[in-house]
Amino acid sequence: MTHSTPAIVILGQGSLATARRIQQVYPTAQIHGLAGRVEGADCLYQEFGATLRALYQQDTPIIALCAAGIVIRTLAPLLLEKGAEPAVLAVAEDGSAVVPLLGGLGGVNVMAREIAAALQVAPAITTSGELRFGTCLLNPPSGYALADLESGKRFVSDLLAGHSVRIEGAAPWLDQAQLPQDPQAVRSIHVSSAQRMASADELLIYPRSVAVAVSADVTDLPDVVRHALQAANVAVPALACLVAADTDMASTNLRQAALELGVPLRFVAGQSDLQALVRAAVPGANVVSVENLAVAIAEQPLEVAQIGRPRGRLAVIGLGPGAAELMVPAVKAELARATDVLGYETYVRMAGPFRDDQVQHCTDNREEMQRARHAFRLAAEGRSVIVVSSGDPGVFAMAAAVLEALHESDDPAWHSVDLQILPGVSASLATAAQAGAPLGHDFCVMSLSDNLKPWAIIEKRLDLAAEADLALAFYNPISRARPWQLGRALEIVAQHRAPQTPVVLGRDIGRPGQSLRTTTLGGLTADQVDMRTMVLIGSSTTCTFPRTSGGEWVYTPRWYGEKPLS
Repeated sequence: MTHSTPAIVILGQGSLATARRIQQVYPTAQIHGLAGRVEGADCLYQEFGATLRALYQQDTPIIALCAAGIVIRTLAPLLLEKGAEPAVLAVAEDGSAVVPLLGGLGGVNVMAREIAAALQVAPAITTSGELRFGTCLLNPPSGYALADLESGKRFVSDLLAGHSVRIEGAAPWLDQAQLPQDPQAVRSIHVSSAQRMASADELLIYPRSVAVAVSADVTDLPDVVRHALQAANVAVPALACLVAADTDMASTNLRQAALELGVPLRFVAGQSDLQALVRAAVPGANVVSVENLAVAIAEQPLEVAQIGRPRGRLAVIGLGPGAAELMVPAVKAELARATDVLGYETYVRMAGPFRDDQVQHCTDNREEMQRARHAFRLAAEGRSVIVVSSGDPGVFAMAAAVLEALHESDDPAWHSVDLQILPGVSASLATAAQAGAPLGHDFCVMSLSDNLKPWAIIEKRLDLAAEADLALAFYNPISRARPWQLGRALEIVAQHRAPQTPVVLGRDIGRPGQSLRTTTLGGLTADQVDMRTMVLIGSSTTCTFPRTSGGEWVYTPRWYGEKPLS
């Protein structure tokens, strides 16, 4: 059974070793440590209750290394709300106990067994049906779907009360269960893809054994698929996937239909006739044509991952400045789903840890176009590919190179790839946030590197931006190959700014060893800066004032000229 990536939440340093052992079971899970009490966690949080409730409301499975009562009291206000119920487990700090608390239908007992096996203890499973029968009838394994949860609860209650049951249809996973079976029993578990009305004494379970071949030009496709299944006497929950020709891979209509029906979308090459297409996708299945669609009905649940291939996906992501807590959730989710990760080795390491099945392709930082083309070749094979940037991928990073590679290509397979650009917190914004709000008004972001543009252009833009009284953010301010250019840039800015203009220097912000300094334009010299320093130069309105904890706050007010009346 698969789960969403869980969060491992710890309160003290003593839990970290156990958390790391659990993380080996779920390599993409992050360890959330309480700020001020935990060192070495993947990310820090300030308040336990707010963090736990936010994770729960985001439908994130929670593994909390603390007393079960603390977790129960924390989440109690949310339990009356209807909606998703993610798995929630309490684990003893020393790993001696694993207690599933919530999410019986979200695989919490499966997770409890996985974690307990890693910790070499017995899980404290208390679910009556699972203890008695050795399986959860209300949460069938992958490849099967329960027809109705409420009737299922009543059915399981009857079995717990002593009623016997007979099984109709093929359900190998039930053969291992300790069910009170009797061929003459009134109550039955019916396992079939056929559409039928359940009686009061019947539990319907559908094997996901049906694939439907579809065409991109069909209007109202989800309704057409439902009608076709009904005409073929197939229950909608038995639908395992939609199948289409790979020439329709970029179709929005197909993608939206699959989303509405809640099934994967798979593509097969070399077939235009729907009957031939679905026969190639599901060999040996019974195929019927209904309403211009082809319905394939297999005897067993389909291995969807073995049918054709998915639409390839390429996501260009921004990791932010380096701290895990500053990485946006969409990027974390993308990292969890990726099959291949490409990027400069330093940034790929920042993006980890990775599972054993995730392939890392590390290259030199100067090989941007080669990396972008490699990413498209992988994605065109149906893989889920990530190109990693630090900060934001669209700010002096890989998004532009990826789009340039696509712009230059006439390969239809590249243009059919699902391309996504996911933002990150840029170095300039992370540094500004640490300092206060030096970019609080109009500002200009520039790279002082002349590797890809002439220095004359840089000088012209610097002069115009400084004259326009914009706050300035300098990327790539200096290097051994360019030791003089920052000094020249400061000379240009000084022609338009007073010497007392505030300047913020942020080095490795969001990473271990970060440092933040405030100085002035007149006091800034090139030897205070290196390639890993972000330089923020204020405008004529930028202000500073002392922090009570030491240092200064820096901000550029949103008003200009005369201060507005409050």
